[in-house]
Amino acid sequence: MAGVSLKCGDCGALLKSVEEAQEHAEITSHSNFAESTEAVLNLVCTACSKPCRSKTESDLHTKRTGHTEFVDKTMETVKPISLEAPKQPAMEIDNADGSSGSGDAAEAEMVVPEVDQKLLEELEGMGFPKARATRALHYSGNASLEAAVNWVVEHENDPDVDELPKVPANSKTGPPKPALTPEEVKIKAQELKERARKKKEEEEKRMEREREKERIRIGKELLEAKRIEEDNERKRIILLRKAEKEEERRAREKIRQKVEEDKAERRRKLGLPAEDPAAAKPSVPVVEEKKSSLPIRPATKTEQMRECLRSLKQAHKEDDAKVKRAFQTLLTYMGNVAKNPDEEKFRKIRLTNQTFQDRVGSLRGGIEFMELCGFEKMEGGEFLFLPRDKIDPAIINSAGTELNSAINNPFFGVL
Repeated sequence: MAGVSLKCGDCGALLKSVEEAQEHAEITSHSNFAESTEAVLNLVCTACSKPCRSKTESDLHTKRTGHTEFVDKTMETVKPISLEAPKQPAMEIDNADGSSGSGDAAEAEMVVPEVDQKLLEELEGMGFPKARATRALHYSGNASLEAAVNWVVEHENDPDVDELPKVPANSKTGPPKPALTPEEVKIKAQELKERARKKKEEEEKRMEREREKERIRIGKELLEAKRIEEDNERKRIILLRKAEKEEERRAREKIRQKVEEDKAERRRKLGLPAEDPAAAKPSVPVVEEKKSSLPIRPATKTEQMRECLRSLKQAHKEDDAKVKRAFQTLLTYMGNVAKNPDEEKFRKIRLTNQTFQDRVGSLRGGIEFMELCGFEKMEGGEFLFLPRDKIDPAIINSAGTELNSAINNPFFGVL
């Protein structure tokens, strides 16, 4: 296949003709060119009909405009490349003797086009490179500063945006349009800055909305996870209570069966016939008389202390932290008395002390527990005092044991 393009050996650019190769060489100083069978792409945008010479140009066009559909018309326009330099048509001139003759056409010289110098200086003052500013003014027709800035914004990703434009030396361009006044330039620049500021503010607001949505989503997820955890804990406690009640029921049933067996054994030893299950049970007064004839065992100090702690926990079950702090404070008091029985400061507590009131005194059952341990109110109820001769090590140890059980047993006082 004949060559359909020229490829620059220095940068790999594909060029359609010798003229393009010459222009490329003048701009870049590259001189290594060779024929190539790879055609220069002709990708035409279906939305705006802009032709793109390469995949890079089409990608840049998509990024700037959002257009994504292109039609490949490369094969429709591809032609074998001619390596001969273009010839200028011979110009017929009249010689001095009246005869006509022809001269060789000179090569067209490429030069940088003239642009409005005032606009060029203003663009350079705004920070644009001279080559980019010149290119923007040339392709925007030297219309205005805003038109040049808009052209730069639209073509800032072009690969040749910072290359000086070239036009034939003999091309005629119209006179540059009048430049804007300094006041108009300031107004245009202010408008551009205001537009950029508004765009930045809108982007920041959008990002803040996205961050707020993310925070709300995370908060909802955390609340849902906490709710599920609380539901599972509640179900676990309910199942545990059911298991304890079932165990208690089975224990009562075993005791009842044992009582029935003992009763039958006593009747057998006395020679009495076995009790008929279908027989009527004794009347209520007889049962009450039997119960009243049995001795009632008084509750021990240990049982009273346990019941006192259970009542304290039940009365403040909505605040586990307060209950645990009260138990630990009571345990500290008992430990100090056990370790230092001769120290009066550990056996005397002012009831109006704020710390004591917050931790023990204001809680139902707190002072009653200390009185069970031997503390007595004195001096008009201002102090709790444990006399040295009334310290009972067994009671103090029992109090410590019950307090330890109340602190470490998670099911203490549940039933």
